[in-house]
Amino acid sequence: MELAQVKAHADRILDEVERAVIGKREALELVLMGLLADGHVLLEDYPGLAKTLTARSFAQVTQTGFNRIQFTPDLMPSDVTGSSIWNQREGDFEFRPGPIFTNLLLADEINRAPPKTQAALLEAMQERQVTIEGVTHRLARPFLVLATQNPIEYEGTYPLPEAQLDRFLLRISFGYPSRSDEWEVLSRRLERREDEVELTPVVDGPTLLALQAAIEDVHVGEAVGAYIVELVTATRASTSTTVGASPRGSLAVLKLARCKAALAGRDFVTPEDVKAVAVPALAHRLLLKPELWVQQ
Repeated sequence: MELAQVKAHADRILDEVERAVIGKREALELVLMGLLADGHVLLEDYPGLAKTLTARSFAQVTQTGFNRIQFTPDLMPSDVTGSSIWNQREGDFEFRPGPIFTNLLLADEINRAPPKTQAALLEAMQERQVTIEGVTHRLARPFLVLATQNPIEYEGTYPLPEAQLDRFLLRISFGYPSRSDEWEVLSRRLERREDEVELTPVVDGPTLLALQAAIEDVHVGEAVGAYIVELVTATRASTSTTVGASPRGSLAVLKLARCKAALAGRDFVTPEDVKAVAVPALAHRLLLKPELWVQQ
């Protein structure tokens, strides 16, 4: 696919998703950039702000396989990955794949599952494969995780460890809609006379893979690359952080900046592209000093 076609496809995808998620074009663009960069996205915000709706809408519009896992304290790793079950007829164990075997996985309230279950996602998110009882099962491409978590309710939750947070390409918050956008939500609901929004597929799985491949044609100049390195290195030297971003953070900024440029119709990255994606790509990778949390 030609790089010039990426913007046209992206605009059509965003226009269709925005029929369901109203007034959040910037946040939806970030989610799409995560998908185009073949990365996982963490949606962190208050209940009722369209986190689950966003994941479901992107799955509908891109015609990709979609599974949802509601994470709970009693969820076991095998509930995510699947397990081997004895088949009496065949006289052998038969592998029953879990919901992780899909294209777009919604991990709803991921911080409610215990660490052992959260860890079941680590190999899949990084290696795009699952190993069960010594047998490795490859996951179909694309494989992307959209995880949600509630930033205010901590009772009965297990905060994501830094190693797993680092697996997410970016973290996004939607925020409350403006008054006009919220009225638009109500107005459209009255007009269609039902809760569900029927979205029209715009692309399919192979096209999404072609869009991901086209992003590799976006040029990154040496000066811009050096700027990304300087930016990420500054997070490690900052007096406000105890842990800065790793080279994985640099790669995240690089990937997202290329997607930002492609969505703007350019075949090269500018410093403005880097600035636009730096916070979503790096903020969740930083560990602030304890005294700063006390001041807040």
